[in-house]
Amino acid sequence: MEYVLTEHDRDALQKRQIALAWLERALNAPEATEADRVDPDLEHRLARIPEFGDRVLCVIVNTKRTPPFVVTAFFDRRRTLP
Repeated sequence: MEYVLTEHDRDALQKRQIALAWLERALNAPEATEADRVDPDLEHRLARIPEFGDRVLCVIVNTKRTPPFVVTAFFDRRRTLP
């Protein structure tokens, strides 16, 4: 999947120790997706990352833009996936 990732996003990924391959895994093959509670243009894509202790990576993406625009990505400590 083609997507837009800003320099700010790249810096955040590095600070949060999120590999680009993990972000792409969540974008391309999420285990779960959720609509954003505030912005209907945003979608939360969730994927478990075994290489990072099975923590859940949340990638928030604007799916209304072409190509999709990555807003942010973070490990959600409160989430688990079945």
